[in-house]
Amino acid sequence: MLSISNLGITFTQYDQGLRRKQLTVITDLDLTIQAGEVVAVMGASGSGKSLLAHALLGILPDNAQLSGTMEFQGEPLTPKRCEALRGKAIALIPQSVGYLDPLMTVGRQVQRVGQLNGLSSGAARTLANRTFARYDLPPTTRQRYPFQLSGGMARRVLVSTAVLTQAQLVIADEPTPGLHPDVVTETLNHLRELAREGRGVMLITHDIEAALQVADRVAVFYAGTTVEIAAAEDFARGNLRHPYTQALWRSLPQNDFVPVPGNQPSPENLPVGCLYRDRCAWVTSECEQARPELRFVRQGWVRCIHAER
Repeated sequence: MLSISNLGITFTQYDQGLRRKQLTVITDLDLTIQAGEVVAVMGASGSGKSLLAHALLGILPDNAQLSGTMEFQGEPLTPKRCEALRGKAIALIPQSVGYLDPLMTVGRQVQRVGQLNGLSSGAARTLANRTFARYDLPPTTRQRYPFQLSGGMARRVLVSTAVLTQAQLVIADEPTPGLHPDVVTETLNHLRELAREGRGVMLITHDIEAALQVADRVAVFYAGTTVEIAAAEDFARGNLRHPYTQALWRSLPQNDFVPVPGNQPSPENLPVGCLYRDRCAWVTSECEQARPELRFVRQGWVRCIHAER
């Protein structure tokens, strides 16, 4: 359904006066998502997760330049095609409930999404009511404004907007922060349900444990680069290939709670060679020569020359 290869994103900025500079914030992002699959995209802040979502939706600012390839259902995702598919074939479940219009009832907002996807007013209203019932939102929810909803209810409204689009690809951008654990589970189950309907789901998250509850595969980003793509069960089996992914797993409280020393490099000061080499216990002189290629190791993909086969 979705295939991304060697994606790069560079911004043209103005420094002092009218002097221009190029800031490359994403290099060599690779990712695939199939119909019926949930792929979790994980990484620290600034690793490129949300920028990838914006690129797929065609909402990057005008000073952004893209390289590499993005294909959706076998055809290139050009800016014009992104605009045509946005909110229809590709839908976003945004990170913040602030995306809901505070001056419009949530029922009207969800119904409006259906109308923008070609439904009549009556059909959109019927589908919105059915979707609200599906996600256990009381009928009175339609008449409420966003500020009158609990966090869990607001999340379900956001999921409802994606359902009404009938989108084949759903991008959920950090849908669980700050929620009660029961609501987190509920939200993730809704995403799994979308996948069971045959949609592809990209779950962007910082929460490793939450992602593993629902994901089929996990893509780990570091400094704007895909460093590993693994099956979700590889985490439980200890079959992780990249030192950064292993460090993330060990940093969880139940896995020794070992912190990762150092910081992710700034886009303005990326090291030569492997982007992780300054923090890596496996580093050798070879790691300083060139960026590693993504390669297939033990049924997964990894960008590390020392990953064992």
